[in-house]
Amino acid sequence: MNIIKSKELAKKLLEIKAVKLNVENPFTWTSGTISPIYCDNRMVLSYPEIRTFVKNALAEIIQDKFPNTEVVAGVATAGIAHAALVSDVLNLPNCYVRPEPKKHGMKNQIEGNLPKGSKVVLVEDLIATGKSSFQSIQAVREAGSEVIGLVALFTYGFPDAKESFDKENIPTYTISNFETLCTVAVEENLLDKNNLEKVIEFAKNRDGWRK
Repeated sequence: MNIIKSKELAKKLLEIKAVKLNVENPFTWTSGTISPIYCDNRMVLSYPEIRTFVKNALAEIIQDKFPNTEVVAGVATAGIAHAALVSDVLNLPNCYVRPEPKKHGMKNQIEGNLPKGSKVVLVEDLIATGKSSFQSIQAVREAGSEVIGLVALFTYGFPDAKESFDKENIPTYTISNFETLCTVAVEENLLDKNNLEKVIEFAKNRDGWRK
């Protein structure tokens, strides 16, 4: 991970309030998890300068770590736009993967052309538990292609997610991460040092954080 770009993205996400931190009044995720952080990277798409920074940073990661990539695939829904932008930078084919097949029409789960045997890099907006990523990995495999890696803007760094990706032999790379974001938040006076440890503890033990 490029620490300069990692800190730059963290600062940008905080500036546009794509990431919010609140220890005293935490957020409730769709999964029911109580969290001191809320991340909505879709906000990036509304800011051309940041959007350009992100697509170029992701493209550089793919060129460096996965030079044999043949298809860039977005993970629905938040990864779709980022994957399309990155594939344009790299001049590579693009498609996206639904969480499950459509209930009508062609009942596709993968939208776009994915030739069998293709080497695919998946694009996510962020990595939390990895559930959506693994649904996409399975769909690509069932379509007869190979997921050679996954890239994202941001990761919470949850140990169980990392263990799952390692088990499936899926290398993952992100522009920034939770630890860097916390460091930048303190530097920007958006998080005081007294609450820093409480926020970091969430990444280590999200299920038991507020018990």
